[in-house]
Amino acid sequence: MRRAAFFCLTGLVFLTMFLSGCQTSSRQSADPDEPTVYSPLKVLVPSADGTETLGYSPLVLDISNVSQGYMVAQAEPSEGKFHIQILGPDQVTYSYFTDGDTEAVIPLTGGDGEYTITAYQQISGDQYAALFAQVLDIKLDNIFLPFLYPNQYVDFTPDSEACKLAQSMLPEDATDLDGVDAIYTYVIGNITYDETKAMTVENGYLPDVDKTLETGTGICFDYAALMAAMLRSRDIPCKLQIGYSNEIKHAWIDVYIRSIGWVDQAIAFDGKDWTRMDPTFKSTSDGDEIQEYIGDGTNYTVQFSR
Repeated sequence: MRRAAFFCLTGLVFLTMFLSGCQTSSRQSADPDEPTVYSPLKVLVPSADGTETLGYSPLVLDISNVSQGYMVAQAEPSEGKFHIQILGPDQVTYSYFTDGDTEAVIPLTGGDGEYTITAYQQISGDQYAALFAQVLDIKLDNIFLPFLYPNQYVDFTPDSEACKLAQSMLPEDATDLDGVDAIYTYVIGNITYDETKAMTVENGYLPDVDKTLETGTGICFDYAALMAAMLRSRDIPCKLQIGYSNEIKHAWIDVYIRSIGWVDQAIAFDGKDWTRMDPTFKSTSDGDEIQEYIGDGTNYTVQFSR
């Protein structure tokens, strides 16, 4: 087995997805338990309008749009870093870091409920001092919004080449299955696994989806972020999942099928080969039929959804 198969953020990767038919109606769903439908296709853009904020100089969290599933960290340039820690209703503790060079979009992926937000400033090395803490009771306008907006881990804009490419690949009325086929085919034909990067990547690395396109290389994180950005730009809710398959660190993508629900482990990449469980699967198929292809997923352990 190639050495790369043992690395994810130090090597091996599984990317997973299956899609449903793409909607072309101009309506927007009023049901918070179903994804909003946009026509034409819409790349969502986070906003920091300053209507409501937490904290104070040198770190302010814009919470004006938490009902949309995100907040924006605005830090002053500093020689150190700032650490934003979030404990959501899913009881998972998330850590995000920023150095103040750019605004950081922080997703709220734990669903509706209380979020405990604590901010820290780096003193030296691994030492941080608390700046402020706050508990927010958040009700999302739509539970899928955190998985449609860009964030610090899946970073894109309407001007990103990844988004332009995804939207140009297919007509507006193409099905989601056509979309994943086009994106999948493009990625496996144009992006190669970077074994050197896998073995040398530093802690805190964040993907750059356009750089992955430009260089044509990447590790698991890059593959996952790129495909998530491209699919989100086509109004398809996607989770960038970070965790383990058995004892190997992995990044993968789960995709929501409107007629079925969240589908996991449909496409896998092991650092060498890609496997499509069912390349001709139709989104109208039964959920039990999907599981026959995917398996029970017991070897996957999710740590973080972004």
